[in-house]
Amino acid sequence: MKKAVAIFFFSFIFLCQSCRVFADRASFPPRGWNSYDSFCWTISEEEFLENAALVSQKLKAHGYEYVVLDYLWYRKKINGAYTDSEGFDVIDEWGRMMPDPNRWPSSKDGKGLSEVAKNVHNMGLKFGIHVMRGLSKQAFNANTPILDIDKGSAYVEDGRIWYAKDIGLTERACAWMSHGFMSVNTKLGAGRAFLRSLYLQYADWGIDFVKHDCVFGDDLDIDEISTVSEVLRGLKRPILYSLSPGTSVTPAMAKRVNCLVNMYRITGDDWDTWLDVASHFNITRDFSAANMTGAAGLLGKSWPDLDMLPLGWLTDPGSNEGPHRNGRLTLNEQRTQMTLWSMSRSPLMFGGDMRKLDKNTLALITHPTLLEINSFSSNNMEFPYVTASISIQFGDQSMENTNLGERRVFSLSSCTNVDAKSWTSKSLDDDTLRVCWNDGGSSGDEEAFCLYRRNPDMEFEDDDEKVMMKERLEGKMQLLARNQMDMCLNASPRRRLYSKEIGRGSFSPCKWDANQMWELNYDGTLRNNYSGQCASMRTIKVKATAAAVGGIRSWIATGRDGKIYLAYFNLNSEKTVMSTKVSEVIKAVGLSNINGGGCFGKEVWSGSNIGPKEESISAFVESHGSALFVLNCG
Repeated sequence: MKKAVAIFFFSFIFLCQSCRVFADRASFPPRGWNSYDSFCWTISEEEFLENAALVSQKLKAHGYEYVVLDYLWYRKKINGAYTDSEGFDVIDEWGRMMPDPNRWPSSKDGKGLSEVAKNVHNMGLKFGIHVMRGLSKQAFNANTPILDIDKGSAYVEDGRIWYAKDIGLTERACAWMSHGFMSVNTKLGAGRAFLRSLYLQYADWGIDFVKHDCVFGDDLDIDEISTVSEVLRGLKRPILYSLSPGTSVTPAMAKRVNCLVNMYRITGDDWDTWLDVASHFNITRDFSAANMTGAAGLLGKSWPDLDMLPLGWLTDPGSNEGPHRNGRLTLNEQRTQMTLWSMSRSPLMFGGDMRKLDKNTLALITHPTLLEINSFSSNNMEFPYVTASISIQFGDQSMENTNLGERRVFSLSSCTNVDAKSWTSKSLDDDTLRVCWNDGGSSGDEEAFCLYRRNPDMEFEDDDEKVMMKERLEGKMQLLARNQMDMCLNASPRRRLYSKEIGRGSFSPCKWDANQMWELNYDGTLRNNYSGQCASMRTIKVKATAAAVGGIRSWIATGRDGKIYLAYFNLNSEKTVMSTKVSEVIKAVGLSNINGGGCFGKEVWSGSNIGPKEESISAFVESHGSALFVLNCG
């Protein structure tokens, strides 16, 4: 046993020390389609292949080559099953996840996802799947034997057969799917054998891309990541390795894993609200400044990932319902998101239902300038040398640089954060419970941030479903804003909400989905059942200037043909004039301007010609919008 531990330790050291860039893996930010934003976990084989065929027809020519089947493809879609249910999964005799044959008919007779992979490959695309950390609780409870995949029989060490309960770490269950999966002990030969049996099976099915969830960020499991990376490194067929999600990730944490993977999330789930989009700017800036963009990765390069693009026809997080609504971002907000993802060279994974792809969304995700920047630009960085001026109208009065006082910002963080332990509750009557943030800063109820419990009012098809749902909802509640009694608070990691704007962003029509379920704990934390994180509030001082809501941002990059890409982002709620000096642009990209030639080119969204500009480059940028310049300078 000591010898096995030593071999594992030195293998991990070798993996990190030998990290260098090869030519064949993720040379550019990966691009494709993912099923999660439009189907959550409920997608069927027919629906998946319909979307894949449309990706091949409409997006393949633009570099979108992966179609990724997101999570719980092994879960039975029957009454009582949801994102964190227990006992509804299909597993084989070795405790490995298998596709549900009712949703995936081609998987019958032990074929797994191999027939789906063949269909995808015949479309000229590559096939990816989502997998969870370690071992399922269902396999643990069944105590299935561990497969020695090289021998095709049960794993034997120290003279005995090893089982799921020998390797499962129940104390390390996935925080946001605690009834689903747990880590395995990779210091045991049986633990590593189990992971090896998983990923060699995926390779045998013809998988090209693996999205590994609940092992990074707040859920970091470096042992499992390094074990999986070692298995993938030894395969004959290339499989790109992606980590998800990335709540509380820092560049320092990413540097522990980048050489082991090809892409890794640096944010929590991104959904179609402006506050989600705006929350990406700081973390993206930090990773660019740390030179993590296109750094060495698993047999190639690695890319910080800003999550899928929730555009077009979507579902809701944690939902049992498939695509049923249009995305909520405005056109300006969509352009801002796509421009930031491109300027930062994030992987581009479109999330909308391809069967209802509208022409505006198609034009945006295939925009030639954005895709050129995403694949081939260099020296991508935030560009801080931009000034702005705005004028906010209140009735007939114009106010500039006027103090607007304080605002409270709602966010999600780890439940161990002491700042998250300030929620209290009070019964107003037999039917109404008020849940308030109480950090000592409010002098009265009117100033407090309060929500109101919604009492369940549901119809059930039978008594069994009623009992099952009662167990699911035990200790959980939905929370509503005072003036929107049909709108419930939902949440995904890194979602923020200003308390003065409580009617926007993080509230949606009440449904019995995991992302709308909350638990108020004895320690004063308010835990979201979908993300596993806890809610908190912080107070910020704001003014009616560029920093009033989110401020302004700008990015700059160099094109492969010498062009300069300059993007302005207006995070404010008001139209803003943004400007920078030409000399700062030229200096940022390392050019000399001895002849004082200035810059000329065009602005992409308006189509306007720019220049020649010798002094400054200015633009009116709409609320939550962007301006993108393609320039020749010097």
